[in-house]
Amino acid sequence: MTIVYAIILFVLLIFPHELGHFVVAKAVGVKVNEFAFGMGPAIYKRQKGETLYAIRLVPIGGYCAMEAENEASDDDRAFCNKPWWAKISVLLAGAGMNVLIAILVLSIIMGYVGSATTSIDKVQDASPAYEAGLETGDKILAVNDTEINSWQDLTAAIGKSEKSLAITVDRNGEELTLNANPQKGDDGRYIVGITPEISHNVFTAAKNGAKATWNMTVMMFDMLKQLITGAVPSSEIAGPIGMVTMVSETTNYGISYFGYLIALMSLNLAILNLLPIPALDGGRILFVFIRMITGRMISDDLEGKIHAAGMVLLLGLMVFATWNDITRLFT
Repeated sequence: MTIVYAIILFVLLIFPHELGHFVVAKAVGVKVNEFAFGMGPAIYKRQKGETLYAIRLVPIGGYCAMEAENEASDDDRAFCNKPWWAKISVLLAGAGMNVLIAILVLSIIMGYVGSATTSIDKVQDASPAYEAGLETGDKILAVNDTEINSWQDLTAAIGKSEKSLAITVDRNGEELTLNANPQKGDDGRYIVGITPEISHNVFTAAKNGAKATWNMTVMMFDMLKQLITGAVPSSEIAGPIGMVTMVSETTNYGISYFGYLIALMSLNLAILNLLPIPALDGGRILFVFIRMITGRMISDDLEGKIHAAGMVLLLGLMVFATWNDITRLFT
């Protein structure tokens, strides 16, 4: 099952990325010679118009081969001959799809797990809430005149208060204010003994999924900064073997954890791919701007050679990351 999950992970990372390039390339009129699902020898091919569509043997990823990505061409529809905005749109589309995958996966997880509301699902017997007269179905509006808009607001208002709380609730359309004396829980925070109703609302899930994606993105930029400054050692860089190991570990905890891994890796691919490094989409975008400024000082062929050199460096980084993976397996 680890292999199956690993294949699903790689497919969801790479194929949507290439699909993004393909869709936008077609939209802006770039000639696409081949669009493939998977890698290796083709097991199915179909020519439709100018594009060869293929399914290849190894179901990991895919690619979008555009006309003259890395060389000069006389074809007006070649990538190299398109205006700057079209090139950037195509190059950004891959990372954009990875971000969308992260939002979609996290939204599904949020919908499945659900989110706590400000309505009470259960009141514990003999608890401060029970003694105060709080009931199942009450919607908490305020605590000590502080408006409550989320369950986090409620726990924050109660958690540090050892004094009596004036809790305002909506009960069947009637507004009531009840007094509860919180008691200290096992973790040292004050509680009143209530649990929330859980919402599986689609729109709430989508909102929380987008918010979780943003928070994850901020965290990843912070990790990248720590890696650049040396706060995180380069030995922590993981390659394909490390990713498979992470798949094995997360699936032991359930499908939700695997979903978080998909979102994390998808965002990771989006961010890394937009770094201004030759051969990556970010490096290609940088060259679009450089060539807008310098004109014909940099030819299509020279840019292609620079990206080829960048690819060699990236392959070297992949070898380094794989060596880290192997080293961790035996330590």
